[in-house]
Amino acid sequence: MVGVNDGDTLTCLDESNQQQKVRLADIDAPELSQDFGKVSREALASMVFGKTVEVVDEGKDRYGRWIGHLSVNGIDVNRQMVATGNAWHYAAYSHDDSLAAVQSQAQSQRIGLWAQPSPQPPWEYRASAGKTPPST
Repeated sequence: MVGVNDGDTLTCLDESNQQQKVRLADIDAPELSQDFGKVSREALASMVFGKTVEVVDEGKDRYGRWIGHLSVNGIDVNRQMVATGNAWHYAAYSHDDSLAAVQSQAQSQRIGLWAQPSPQPPWEYRASAGKTPPST
């Protein structure tokens, strides 16, 4: 693990010791400049930093980042980010409909970002800031 960019993107070393940027599939985390953005990044960092991360590749996005499902010691990192209220299920780009139920449970328990009065989804935040949404 080289670094955690935000709550849904990190840079790691592959088997050839080359740096690879990986965008977590099926989720979207708050931007760093957004409420809860730094908390989300720290949550991801605590799960992966200094650990061996297994990445199941789902191809590349238009920015050249790998899209992937991460696991650490058998824990599904993508799912855990949603379950702990540190990311949204990114339904528009997701192939895992079960994450909607995981998000609903976090919302009903007011966990993480769901403890805020009205959290703004990152895709809406980016649109209001004039930023291009990531294609995952």
